[in-house]
Amino acid sequence: MLTFRNTNIFFAALIGVSIILNFSIHVPIFVYVIIILIYSLILFYGSYYIQAGFYIKSICSAQKSLKQIAISFDDGPAKNYTAEILDVLNQNNVQATFFCIGDRIAGNEEILKKINDEGHIIGNHSFTHHFWFDLFSSKKMLNDMQLMNSVVNEITGLTPKLFRPPYGVTNPNLKKAIIKGKYISVGWNVRSMDTVIKDESKLLLKVKAGIKSGAIILFHDTSKTTLNILPEFIKYVKASGYEIIRLDKMCNLQAYE
Repeated sequence: MLTFRNTNIFFAALIGVSIILNFSIHVPIFVYVIIILIYSLILFYGSYYIQAGFYIKSICSAQKSLKQIAISFDDGPAKNYTAEILDVLNQNNVQATFFCIGDRIAGNEEILKKINDEGHIIGNHSFTHHFWFDLFSSKKMLNDMQLMNSVVNEITGLTPKLFRPPYGVTNPNLKKAIIKGKYISVGWNVRSMDTVIKDESKLLLKVKAGIKSGAIILFHDTSKTTLNILPEFIKYVKASGYEIIRLDKMCNLQAYE
């Protein structure tokens, strides 16, 4: 498995061999440039592809023989759509996981309570979801994550353990923060792209195509398109013989401290 550690070992050895060879034969400078470029591309891949588990293992699916999937929502709670999405889930007897942003909770406390009261899971999606979150120090990341937990605990009495990295980006600093904070990193294996796809038929086709046993679907409860297709999506999943269950139950995870 490709990881940050074994990648560093391989490329350090490769550079070392190149330097040793340079004493007997001239190694052109472009060789070092190519090595560094390939190394950088691998780091980029590992950072932005959460399923790779490059820096830290993230739960992105479940190894299930049973026909079960889990639905998750990012970026709420939001005045627009979160409550309506909760109503759709309730009408269809479906439980989901909501990875919430801490600084969006103020003014939406009742929605957060509704998420919990109706049997859904509240996950940590950081407090700020800052554009440069992945460039924070590990200490600053952890403080941000813990602030989110504090807000949730103050309102619900619960302290989330499930954490979804902002933008799905991981790196060595985030690994340290996750381990120190005793969080469980959660990704996905079906990304709806509902923040980009505004055509309801296209979005519905995309998420339908990703359905398979153990799938974790990523939606956003800030998307009107998602709200509009959700009833039809749930209907299709059930008609296909799948059960939609809560992520923590499907993956056997502890959702709260």
